[in-house]
Amino acid sequence: MRSATIAIVDDDSRVLESLENLLESAGYQVRPFGSSPEVLAGSALTQVDCLISDVCMPTMDGVELARQVGLVRPELPVILMSAKTDALARGAANGSHRQLFSKPFNSHELLAAVAVAVGQ
Repeated sequence: MRSATIAIVDDDSRVLESLENLLESAGYQVRPFGSSPEVLAGSALTQVDCLISDVCMPTMDGVELARQVGLVRPELPVILMSAKTDALARGAANGSHRQLFSKPFNSHELLAAVAVAVGQ
């Protein structure tokens, strides 16, 4: 069985690297992106099994990214994260199918959510 591929989107390179290391240590393949437009360009969305995104990002926030992803791949699990509770509330109001995590997040809980999202 192939390992699931997870796209992570965050404009903070330290968070992006940390998430990449966490997910790779759990056996996932990771596609890191520094912005929402990067993940929407090309064929990246057709090659991933789950998307994890920060909510607060310039250009296009994670809530809008999740909306755009839903138009292309409505079945793709989306996990949103933010250090700001108002941003998480906005994410919750815009789609109940998404998992929401506060930063800093519990790595065990995030990995459990990813495992459920990709059916492992």
